[in-house]
Amino acid sequence: MRTLISTAFISLDGVVEDPGGQTAYRNGGWTFKDVEFLPEAYALKGSEQEESTAVLMGRRSYELFSPIWPGMAEFGHYKELPKYVVSTTLGEGALVDDWGPTTILRSLDEVAALKETEGGPIIVHGSVALNHALSDAGLIDRYHLLVFPLLLGAGERLFSSTDKDAQKLRLVESEVYGNGIQKNVFDVVR
Repeated sequence: MRTLISTAFISLDGVVEDPGGQTAYRNGGWTFKDVEFLPEAYALKGSEQEESTAVLMGRRSYELFSPIWPGMAEFGHYKELPKYVVSTTLGEGALVDDWGPTTILRSLDEVAALKETEGGPIIVHGSVALNHALSDAGLIDRYHLLVFPLLLGAGERLFSSTDKDAQKLRLVESEVYGNGIQKNVFDVVR
């Protein structure tokens, strides 16, 4: 079974909306403008790329990333990796040509079937609604979180607000950097 990893830049109050400043969110770009850049705080992102064997995202994140990431050197490893987009509305004609193999999955059952295939970790970037659905369905195995020392208030949050049984996490790796960013890696306890 493949490991499904949700990775996120997240504020201390749980907001993950627009860390790169690509939308009209009022605090957009908060990872760049509000916290000093220290390369060591982002080392997790490089190791994620090297370890992952596929990328999973929702339609909205695909539509934000696909025009930009294929040409960015810092995301070069992802270019040829298989990409899976979970969407009931995205058509094949909306897929970009220069970003390697991309498959549209129409349901969480298809995600569960993908996890049953052979291969290494599958990484989930962005994709708030998809993260909620994956978590609620018990499909996420690990969280890679870079927690920023910011309170953003309003904004989309990583974790679902669904009324459900408690989900226990086990901290397997952590580090704090000089700029206040915390790396927290959690395994989901089953």
